[in-house]
Amino acid sequence: MGCLSEGSGPLRPVFTKQPGSIVFPLHLNEPSREVTFSCEAQGHPPPSYRWKMNDSFIYSQPGSRYSISGGNLRISQLNKEEDAGIYQCLASNSFGTILSREASLHIAYLEEFKTQRRSPVSVREGQGVVLLCGPPAHMGELTYSWIFNEYPSFVKQDTRRFVSQKTGNLYIAKVEPSDVGNYTCVVTNTVTQSRVQGPPTSLVLRNDGIMGEYEPKIEVQFPEVLAVAKGLTVKLECFALGNPVPAITWRRPDGVPFPRKVDVGKSSGVLEIPYFQQEDAGQYECTAENSRGKNTVKGRLSFYASPHLVEKPQDVQKAIDESLLWECKASAKPKPSYRWLKNGEPLESFEDRIQVVNGALSISSLTLSDTGMYQCIAENRHGRVFANAELRVIAVCLGGGCRFCLFSISVLDNGSLRISNITKQDAGLYTCVARNQFGVASSAGTLVVKEPTIITSKATQLDVTVGESVVVPCQVSRDPSLDVKFTWFFNEQLINFGSHGGYFEKVGGASAGDIMIRNIQLRHAGRYTCAVQTKVDSASIATDVVVRGPPDPPLDIKVDEVTETTSFVSWSPGPDNHSPVFAYNIQIRSPFSLGWQAAKTVPESLGGQQLSARVVELSPWVEYEFRVLATNSVGTGEPSKPSQKIRTKDTLPRTTPARVSGGGGSRSELVITWEPVPEELQCGPGFGYVVAFRPLGGQSWMQAAVTSPDASRYIFKNESIPPFSPFHVKVGVYNNKGEGLFGPVTTIYSAEEEPSRAPSRVRAKSLSASEVEVSWKPLPWSTSRTRIMGYEVRTTQLKTKDRPDTASVMRTVGNRTSAVIRGLDPSSTYHIKLKAYNSAGVGPDSVVVNVTTKRPPPSQSPDKVTWNTTDSKLILKWDHVKSLENESEVMGYKVMYKQSRQSRPSVVETNSTSLELSLPVDEDYIIQIKPVSEGGEGSSSKQITIPRIAGLILALMAFITIILQYAELLVDVFRLSCQCSFW
Repeated sequence: MGCLSEGSGPLRPVFTKQPGSIVFPLHLNEPSREVTFSCEAQGHPPPSYRWKMNDSFIYSQPGSRYSISGGNLRISQLNKEEDAGIYQCLASNSFGTILSREASLHIAYLEEFKTQRRSPVSVREGQGVVLLCGPPAHMGELTYSWIFNEYPSFVKQDTRRFVSQKTGNLYIAKVEPSDVGNYTCVVTNTVTQSRVQGPPTSLVLRNDGIMGEYEPKIEVQFPEVLAVAKGLTVKLECFALGNPVPAITWRRPDGVPFPRKVDVGKSSGVLEIPYFQQEDAGQYECTAENSRGKNTVKGRLSFYASPHLVEKPQDVQKAIDESLLWECKASAKPKPSYRWLKNGEPLESFEDRIQVVNGALSISSLTLSDTGMYQCIAENRHGRVFANAELRVIAVCLGGGCRFCLFSISVLDNGSLRISNITKQDAGLYTCVARNQFGVASSAGTLVVKEPTIITSKATQLDVTVGESVVVPCQVSRDPSLDVKFTWFFNEQLINFGSHGGYFEKVGGASAGDIMIRNIQLRHAGRYTCAVQTKVDSASIATDVVVRGPPDPPLDIKVDEVTETTSFVSWSPGPDNHSPVFAYNIQIRSPFSLGWQAAKTVPESLGGQQLSARVVELSPWVEYEFRVLATNSVGTGEPSKPSQKIRTKDTLPRTTPARVSGGGGSRSELVITWEPVPEELQCGPGFGYVVAFRPLGGQSWMQAAVTSPDASRYIFKNESIPPFSPFHVKVGVYNNKGEGLFGPVTTIYSAEEEPSRAPSRVRAKSLSASEVEVSWKPLPWSTSRTRIMGYEVRTTQLKTKDRPDTASVMRTVGNRTSAVIRGLDPSSTYHIKLKAYNSAGVGPDSVVVNVTTKRPPPSQSPDKVTWNTTDSKLILKWDHVKSLENESEVMGYKVMYKQSRQSRPSVVETNSTSLELSLPVDEDYIIQIKPVSEGGEGSSSKQITIPRIAGLILALMAFITIILQYAELLVDVFRLSCQCSFW
């Protein structure tokens, strides 16, 4: 045919491996390390490589930190200021140059807090407060938490307390007394897994009163405008201070309801929108409301998408003088701009024959110099994508009638036609012609070329924390005429979206089979495979999901090297659930503790690599259990299983009884009491007490052993003990190991004598129909043999025809000289006598005095109560109450009044049957009236309610009066006007 043959000519470079973005965790306390960007391409001859950083070429020289080996770029002794940036690989051979995708290098680090001391924060109870975190210098995403007083006591978020993951600050909507203490901000870098603590901030209460109620003040706000990328998860924060604690609610002002995927946190302070899509864009509103008012903030979420190619140029071979048109289109928001590269350099159209319009490249009158590698770049401010294509321009054959050769088409020995590397240009009608000596036969068929189904999502690994929601992507480009079916597998098992507890949900559209895993759990970690199928082809992609959660419980808790007060505890780490353990905490429990308590250890702080510690400050001869908890950046995991119970060794007792005292008892007794030593402080078996005592000023101690560990008293009886004489007393302890220490010496007195005399000058007088006052001359408060603790008053009602004698006894405490006896019958005579008492008993009776109670108060209540109002006064009137023959005469009246919302009434006494009260008339009042006599208060009238309408009537009358006065003034003016006009 005379056509040119491709033979083994040069092959264009094609990337088989392109660099990926790197986030390098730089630990400030470790020596610097190195990173490597990978780049690999195929081609003939083999490609050579160059690298760019921030669009400037990198030169590898001896002694440089940059070295290029093959296509890989290695950077040693990383510098966080100099090396962070955008990197690109260029692969070149004799046929052309191509530029790789961009790869970023971010160096994540977290420095220490500044050690300067923070001033205390002083607030009133009921006031809101913001405690600032002020994170140190860093790069990489941070998470924040706060320690309250001591680790591992973290602040728990609720409707009243909120930790912002944007600022790190702690917000307390309304401070309560239980909030007083020290607060420490804990900052964790999620990339480096490093963790630092800030200096503590003390929160104290002011003593100048309690903060009253006030309307919400929104302290945590989301931006007025926030751009969110397609498919990302966005979290909006909103929290307010206020008293009462404000309630937070969310809504969209346009009335669009939230879809099921939107989640509001427990405290309503965070609105989470996973897998952000175009329909999620718009305005969002947060409202904080309490009984004092409400406040609102608004913000707009705008949707953006980095460019995604929907039409890209294909390799093409053209003849000289032909024309080329390459389409390059990408979907993006905002709309992308386009530019073209040729062999890695910008394509400049110095000639009219080269045009770039809306991404399309057209070249007319092709020449051999147009041969090369072309790249279309579609970009917006959120990213850029590259599309590679090869243009070959060949000379026209001199003979044979063909213009150029199709090297991808070949006829097989059996007559079949094979088309390799098929393109849309191969579509059309094909006719096969067969000839032999008997004739010619033909058969025709149409080749329809469909766009391939390509999964555009990249195979990657997703890191997610327990409880979050994550979208596993599976997006495809496909021929629009073909239906596509998505099938998902989890660890090679088909996912049934109707089961699995509702964790899995399809969220993709027509060209996406994305799934969301809501409230992800540790058991959901594994490989997720998306299988895509059409009538003509299929594809699949696997995504590994790593679920980070609090650590599993530590294993194999062992306790040995047990002494009286210490033990050695060791353990094995459990799975860290993809977040390294940075702290362990040992807890102990005994029969005497209230549940599990934090143990004191050596070392005091147990890091993530510490797998053993010595527990100290245990009590001797106590049975203990131990357990261990692990903590990582996600949280504190479940505790380990308790260890086997161990008992610490016994030793001499160290704790002496508390509150040693005594006294009292019978004649010739010395009573000694104490508070028993708790069992957990007895240090061993065979525990008991040693009681030692001696007369004040004596030299030798008398001792007695009390063998019961629960005993709390010892009584020494001896007829030679003088009454109420002082003794020195001390109580010690012992067990099977021997005697411990004695407690401090205290002074107590032996039993005293009962009083030997009776009070004198006893008098009694009637106060009312039910009360009598008794008075007397007291005895000396204390003597050398006795003390007076108070007086016993015996009251006996004289016998009548209807009832026998009845008596009652009451005791006074202290050196009082009078008492009021209540609850007596009216018009009754009583005998009263007194005697003194102390711890030894009672003394002799006093002389008997008689007293008769007064007649009972009136049984009739005030009647015909009327009321009237004038200005701001309330006038009350009622009928006089007449006493019965056996009742006390009425001496006056008590008027009790109160506003309807008050609990205690005000009282006014009067001798007449009317009363004028100066009261505001804009309130409701409740009034009662009682007669008063020397026998006491009589029966009360019924409650009278005076409504505030009286005040309204007065106000209305006053208003009408003003109107009438104003009308008279207008009449006078009118008359004066008429007279002036007349003259």
